[in-house]
Amino acid sequence: SKVLQVEITKEQAGDLETVITIKSHTPPPSFGLFSGEFVRRHGLHLVGTASTWLLLDIAYYSQNLFQKDIFSAIGWIPPAPTMSALDELFHIARAQILIALCGTVPGYWFTVAFIDSVGRFKIQLMGFFMMTTFMVGLAVPYDYWTGQGHQAGFVVMYALTFFFANFGPNATTFIVPAEIYPARLRATCHGISAASGKVGAIIGSFGFLYLAQSPDPAKTAHGYHPGIGVRYSLLVLAGCSLMGFLLTFLVPEPKGKSLEEMSRETEPDHC
Repeated sequence: SKVLQVEITKEQAGDLETVITIKSHTPPPSFGLFSGEFVRRHGLHLVGTASTWLLLDIAYYSQNLFQKDIFSAIGWIPPAPTMSALDELFHIARAQILIALCGTVPGYWFTVAFIDSVGRFKIQLMGFFMMTTFMVGLAVPYDYWTGQGHQAGFVVMYALTFFFANFGPNATTFIVPAEIYPARLRATCHGISAASGKVGAIIGSFGFLYLAQSPDPAKTAHGYHPGIGVRYSLLVLAGCSLMGFLLTFLVPEPKGKSLEEMSRETEPDHC
């Protein structure tokens, strides 16, 4: 017979039945979420999945929700007072469609294509690293990018941050928590990680809105206090991505392993 396209001999089948019989008589672990055993086995994993999701969403939602403000700041979209409502809608939609077609959507397809060969850990690590690199590359020479004729380069690098977000942590942060925790705690741990991500989205949405305001009160949007500007806001987001890169080392690699192996369900309790 064949299992996963691999020939199984009678001797191997007999050994497999023996293993299954032994494992079926092994009592499943019974530790809870707030037990010392969970902390020993998965405590750092939960810190890793929750913190990386939070940091990703701070950076990702900040950029995603305020593309209009960023493109206006670099002069790629005309100032709002110079456009009609339809003109503004057209320019914003065109910019966001270009980012989606050139960065966001291809990034997801690359993840689908390579996640089982490259692995979740490496993809997430690479994604955070490249996001950090491109954000620093946008922020440090920010005056250059805002100069006449350089906006296209800014948009390309900006699109690449979305590409590596989706070919990176924006995909893996919700895949890994569904694979590494025990079955009875999997939904809870995934929910904790996801909730951390939504906290990050809230921080990113509101924080960037205020931080990205011009430090010059004359250029600040009506109703807002002066902020640190787009340049330094991008550096803050780069710092979040760098922290996500470092905290990824707390997350194990589930590639090629069964759910039972990753969650260590077959190990007896030690408490």
